[in-house]
Amino acid sequence: MTTVEGRVVPPPRRWGPWPAFSLQASVVVFFLAGASAPTPLYATYQQEWHFSPITTTVIFGVYAVAVLLALLVVGSLSDHVGRRPVIFGSIAVQAAAVVVFAGADGVPALLCARILQGLATGTAVGAVGAGMIDIRRSAGTLANAVAPAAGTAMGALGSGLLVAYAPQPTRLVYHILLGIYVLQAVGVVLMAETAARAPGALRSLRVTWTVPAQARGPLLRVAPVVLAVWALAGFYGSLGPALVRRVVTGEGALLGGLALFTLTACGALTVLVLRSAAPRTTMQIGTVALIAGVALTLMAITVGSAGLFFTGTAVAGVGFGAGFQGGVRTVIPLAEPHQRSGLLSVMYVISYLGFGLPTVVAGAIVVYGGGVARAAYAYGTAVMLLALLALISTFESSRARGPAVQEAVSGRAPGGRDVAVDVCADACRAGALSGHGPAPKVSTLAHKGDEHR
Repeated sequence: MTTVEGRVVPPPRRWGPWPAFSLQASVVVFFLAGASAPTPLYATYQQEWHFSPITTTVIFGVYAVAVLLALLVVGSLSDHVGRRPVIFGSIAVQAAAVVVFAGADGVPALLCARILQGLATGTAVGAVGAGMIDIRRSAGTLANAVAPAAGTAMGALGSGLLVAYAPQPTRLVYHILLGIYVLQAVGVVLMAETAARAPGALRSLRVTWTVPAQARGPLLRVAPVVLAVWALAGFYGSLGPALVRRVVTGEGALLGGLALFTLTACGALTVLVLRSAAPRTTMQIGTVALIAGVALTLMAITVGSAGLFFTGTAVAGVGFGAGFQGGVRTVIPLAEPHQRSGLLSVMYVISYLGFGLPTVVAGAIVVYGGGVARAAYAYGTAVMLLALLALISTFESSRARGPAVQEAVSGRAPGGRDVAVDVCADACRAGALSGHGPAPKVSTLAHKGDEHR
């Protein structure tokens, strides 16, 4: 309460838990939609400004680098200054990114916009992920798992439709996203804060991570599939439209967006379906699906079959969702609560290296090694070999596990507690991948979300 000229003025009304939860989930969805929106437009940009596929992959790759830097540096900042200012600031940067996209007149503008997008997304996901878990932990954990893939799918398909059938193809999608971000910023102003301020904001900006001794072996075993699934996503996001044009006749922009939509939508559905499965089973499903899906896709390129191409992409999408989820749930429960966010940081370093760097290599193969089909064969073969290596390791490692490790990687802790839920809750609450954040505070504050169940 405040007093103005003798009158008692009540505090401003804030949104309740579920509107705030929905708003934050929408931030993740539309940030990732914005990240995938340029994919159907890369061919248009390339024709307009006459740059090579290597440039396309660099434009794509700088986003991954910017996301990773933001995650590692400011991922836990909201634990110290609150969720609302961090989310609001990231929305402002994301809005600036789409403004740059809408007015882009060359490659430097595209690079600038992608860097801004990456910084905004990497800053937002920690605060938003933790904010949703503050409100309701179980629902927040599920939303954190599903929303990124769902947003990527929506952005790719929506942008493809607008490019194919709406006016101003290189601007309209960004104008729509700008309007959405403005509305979200207003919503953040109306949202109640869910995290108390705490000292140590500057200290939290230091990049630190560790791999506990008990998790080093399992991390090495799951690293190949983590690299494989994110490398595949990077290929579809950068060179997917060019590949689709080789096997499908029709509207190139729409079909290019449809390929990325198919991959990520199937990944999101797989996360939902397999959320209660044992991590080792999930890993095995993911690696087998990844090998089969990529093999079908390469076969489709050889015979020129559109139906086979999208079937292979859908199966690979199952591998994308199951492979990454299984990898995270295999490794993270082996760490103590105060080690989890640091270990998850290492997982995401591996992920974003796979997401960004191999696409640049693929672009070089397109230009100097014989075209997009040859790049797809080389890339697909590498992905399948990595997945096969991970699949073999799941069978070999099961023989060496003791009872304690078996229990940990099954997703259950002693007494029946669900470790997977605690992993996601603690990691997101600590700053979603940053590896900073005061560890003892993480578990305590995460449990506050249970009050809203």
